[in-house]
Amino acid sequence: MSHTYVTGFPRIGEKRELKFALENYWSGKTDFAEVEKVAATLKARHWRYQKEAGIGFISVNDFSLYDNMLDTAVMLGAIPQRFQGLEGEALYFAMARGNDNAVAMEMTKWFNTNYHYIVPELSTSDSYALNAQKIIAEYKEAKKEGITPKINLIGPITFLGLSKRTDRGDTYELFGKILPLYEELIKEIALLDAQVTVQIDEPIFVKDIDPKVLSLIKPCYDALCTTAKNVDIIVATYFEHAVEATKVLVHTPVWGIGLDFLYGKENMQVLDVIANSGKKLIAGVVDGRNIWKNNMETTLALLEHLAQTVTKEQIILSTSCSLLHTPFTLAYEEKMDTEVKQWLSYAVEKLDELALLAKCFFDETLSDAEKKAYAKNIADNESRRNSTRIHDKAVQARVASITKTEREGVYEERIAMQHAHFGYKPLATTTIGSFPQTPEIRRARRQFKKGEIDDATYTAQMKAYIDECVAFQEACGLEVLVHGEPERNDMVEYFAELLKGYGFSENGWVQSYGSRCVKPPFIYGDISRPEPMTVSWITYAQSLTDKPMKGMLTGPVTILNWSFVRDDLPRSEVSRQIALAIHDEVDDLQKAGIKIIQVDEAAFKEGYPLRSKNIPEYEAWAVRDFKLAVSSAEKDTQIHTHMCYSEFNDIIRTIEAMDADVISIETARSGNELLKIFAKVGYRQEVGPGVYDIHSPRIPSVDEIVEQIHKLLEVLPKEQLWINPDCGLKTRKWEEVKPSLENMVKAVKVVREELGI
Repeated sequence: MSHTYVTGFPRIGEKRELKFALENYWSGKTDFAEVEKVAATLKARHWRYQKEAGIGFISVNDFSLYDNMLDTAVMLGAIPQRFQGLEGEALYFAMARGNDNAVAMEMTKWFNTNYHYIVPELSTSDSYALNAQKIIAEYKEAKKEGITPKINLIGPITFLGLSKRTDRGDTYELFGKILPLYEELIKEIALLDAQVTVQIDEPIFVKDIDPKVLSLIKPCYDALCTTAKNVDIIVATYFEHAVEATKVLVHTPVWGIGLDFLYGKENMQVLDVIANSGKKLIAGVVDGRNIWKNNMETTLALLEHLAQTVTKEQIILSTSCSLLHTPFTLAYEEKMDTEVKQWLSYAVEKLDELALLAKCFFDETLSDAEKKAYAKNIADNESRRNSTRIHDKAVQARVASITKTEREGVYEERIAMQHAHFGYKPLATTTIGSFPQTPEIRRARRQFKKGEIDDATYTAQMKAYIDECVAFQEACGLEVLVHGEPERNDMVEYFAELLKGYGFSENGWVQSYGSRCVKPPFIYGDISRPEPMTVSWITYAQSLTDKPMKGMLTGPVTILNWSFVRDDLPRSEVSRQIALAIHDEVDDLQKAGIKIIQVDEAAFKEGYPLRSKNIPEYEAWAVRDFKLAVSSAEKDTQIHTHMCYSEFNDIIRTIEAMDADVISIETARSGNELLKIFAKVGYRQEVGPGVYDIHSPRIPSVDEIVEQIHKLLEVLPKEQLWINPDCGLKTRKWEEVKPSLENMVKAVKVVREELGI
């Protein structure tokens, strides 16, 4: 039996081949056959990489052209009514991205990661039917490549738990309709080979699990495991512990249980029940969520501890979760600092770590090359631990001496001063910050980084773009403007490049959703801000207009959550260092005359612990550090923040505690459900709900936005509302952005006239 197991593998490609194939298809440059060709090439290559590294359990159906939850909805025939009549790729991408006639399905974060999934829409009136074509085809493709793979599935309980009912009911009421389709699927899978391994992902089991949901586990897996004798089922969990679910699963016929021993240390509590059950323990010991080189001495000690209870014959070494959440390979990192690079491990490198750990743990003879690799691992970890680049005594001393932790004045006092200063009307219009990143802008940034153009040429090109952005906003009639952020490659990486203690990659791309990739920087040392980061760009933009110009910053919690974070210091301490850097930037902006400053906390919610008992600690330091970051703001400086794809019901009081003057939120895909909680709790501050979805290429009409504003006014008074798109516009094209914003401003004029404003 193989001892090595990879939960899932990145799919976008080491050079983002899938991204470019998809975007060429969506723009009409190529046909869908080219996407299929690229996808087939990538799948074969990824299987080969894993096979050559010696991985025993290699997945199919972890690959997706957009998202695995979307794939599962299609597999089960869970097609919303508005997409009926479409087929094939037209149906698939319409569900993900919308089309001229229908808005896309809602998208939200995958647990506490920066990956987004498509939220399935279910109803008791729907009829579902299995379509296993994709799974069967991929299995056969892998077999042709000499791979006997395991098949990855999103589990039925997780699928229901992460879906939403269009009739607002309980999704688990549809368990009786969904489970038979999974049984049918297992029967089809059983026909593929003499023996087949199926990994069923049930990450919902790592959250606080309701007794009602817990009661579904045994009937579900009793049924699935007895459907076909030649199918071995592994239930995979990750991101936290799954103690409650594991205690049930050991009493079902599952072949193995996957547990995360890095982010779910409480899983140690169920070693005895697994040992007594005789089931395989898929032990997640290689980090699938971070980029630091595995400390093999520490990991082998952990494995030996496991083996004191669970026999070695029961243990299979695994990644802690899918490697989807890490960059692809270090092979193309030619410019990275060599000292820092030796501390890192991306997805491909983690394959070798996993294989070497297995050889060491199972007492297999190491080759000379493997002995050298093991010795190098020890040396590299020692190098990182003792490097003088990690610790900055000045930063540590400043953090220790903090006394002022929040701004002066209560909200009512501040907002009165701000209205007097700016004089804006109800339903004030603005955008979230970024404008389209054109090929010309991206090329200029790339050329500047490569030294192909000088600073003067680069600055002139950026200023020319800012000129265009400001001129358009003036002509359009927007009331609070932004500079468009042409100088920013990413809302986190841009700031990270100007902070001390950060490292960067050339090709450390990670999929965020669909074809959208991000390149998270990594924090290896103490953080400080050597000099102002945004002041020159934003003050230049302000010089072009008499209207207020927003300063655009990323908040400390989002910078933390969208970075790969050092693992030798508590995240709360790293966050506080970042907060001090943003604090200084806020102060410099307001001293330069910028009196509206947006400190985005787009990733505030995604950092939440998955278990409720750990939430108070996170909220305490996350709120502390947002307030610290803006504590330098004067009373008449208006602080905005923005949050993405968040269910706010459970954190609305925490948002209030952040004490921002204005918050903008994404509501376009979810109607007014997110907004209602603000009214329900009597939220006092001003709110900018997104009135149209920027993740879709469709252009909303004036009437559509007027209708949306009317819906907003049913929830909150006009004096409390701002009008804006639901997120930044960097991923859209100007031909989409200009008419959309023009229609938004026209819609506000219509509603203001109706209201007599």
